[in-house]
Amino acid sequence: MAESSGGGSAIWFIIARVAGAVVAGAGLGLLTGSVWAGIAVVLGGYLALQLLRLHQLDHWLRNRSRLDPPDASGLWGDVVALVVRLHRRKKYHKQRLIETFRELRRSTASMPDGVVTLNAENEIIWMNRMAGELLGLRRRADAGLRIGNLIRHPDFQRYLNSAQHTHPVVIQPVTAVDQWLAMQLVPYGEGQKLLFVRDVTRQNRLETMRRDFVANASHELRSPLTVISGYLETLASDPGIDPDIAQPLGEMRRQAERMTDIVNDLLVLSRLEADEGEVGGAPVDVAAMLAMLRKDAEARPQRPAEVTLSIETDLQLIGDEGQLQSAFGNLVDNAVKYTPAGGRVALRWWVDDDGGHVSVADTGIGIAAEHLPRLTERFYRVDAGRARATGGSGLGLSIVKHALQNHGATLAVESIEGRGSTFTCSFPPRRLAGAAQQRIRA
Repeated sequence: MAESSGGGSAIWFIIARVAGAVVAGAGLGLLTGSVWAGIAVVLGGYLALQLLRLHQLDHWLRNRSRLDPPDASGLWGDVVALVVRLHRRKKYHKQRLIETFRELRRSTASMPDGVVTLNAENEIIWMNRMAGELLGLRRRADAGLRIGNLIRHPDFQRYLNSAQHTHPVVIQPVTAVDQWLAMQLVPYGEGQKLLFVRDVTRQNRLETMRRDFVANASHELRSPLTVISGYLETLASDPGIDPDIAQPLGEMRRQAERMTDIVNDLLVLSRLEADEGEVGGAPVDVAAMLAMLRKDAEARPQRPAEVTLSIETDLQLIGDEGQLQSAFGNLVDNAVKYTPAGGRVALRWWVDDDGGHVSVADTGIGIAAEHLPRLTERFYRVDAGRARATGGSGLGLSIVKHALQNHGATLAVESIEGRGSTFTCSFPPRRLAGAAQQRIRA
């Protein structure tokens, strides 16, 4: 309402000024003997004055950074005052934006990790000092260039071109042989990305030391355990052994066998962790492998009442047969161990649009929901006493996880305590081999 009244008053003001000019021109015309000539002269002068003020306003707007605003009254004065207010407001917001941007740059520059801003074409918009040092880039010279043309590591190229960036990629830059960098892309805005770069050399060295220690210790323990187990077996088979030590010898043999199983699992896990990237391999007959595992499960003295196998495809998996055997074998072994005698274990192999899937379902004791996120950790046990009674090492599911990772596969676990569990291994379509593979990819 205020704007409407202001606009209306301005219109009436203009009408009044023009009417006054007409009256003044008529009066001048009466004095000179020509009314219309007088009106035309006054209106022409009034128009010339407005054009002059418009020119002054235009000249000031073009050079307002070094000129004072023109001294005008009336409607022109209101226009000048409004422009001055808008200019001051714009200058204030611009200054605040510049200060915010400088503060952001100072904060990112002080970060211990590198940060690179990329546009939709993966071209460098900006980077902080640490990113330049870690990646060997020049902040000014490399701005506007594609990051893929500057970092040509094959693993980073695949990561950059992939659609999934949920996990970082770890690379060893060409410029630093003894350095490891973890890089992760985070999308933001309209197609833009943030590339975070972190030096993980120390963590990688510690992880390498841990793997080497576990592998070496396991290898060194293998020989003495074999000797101990051999002597214990010889003593236990002696018919003249004192009955009082027969039971302790039997327990010693069981514990030696359990230690041997743990050492063997550690060696398998060390070999799996040593493999970098996805393994290649040859077509593996999953149906035959699962059939053999089912046969082994049925041959156990303590097993569930029913072990079933459902084969829903004739496709094979491209991969390492030993690793797949270890992964599927551990899942079947766990299902048989933790399913009561009257229960059921079901093995299944099928294919859909997402790839190939192997599942092992049981009607055993199940797992509480709070334990599911940590199942694949080394030596993690839901119930230590139960695992000790069944001879579990706590490494089986960790072996499964690493074997699947080496094949680009994932492990999904569904379980209800007291009702059973289902472990599903999902392999991408590129891991399938057979005539139907092309139909799946299409």
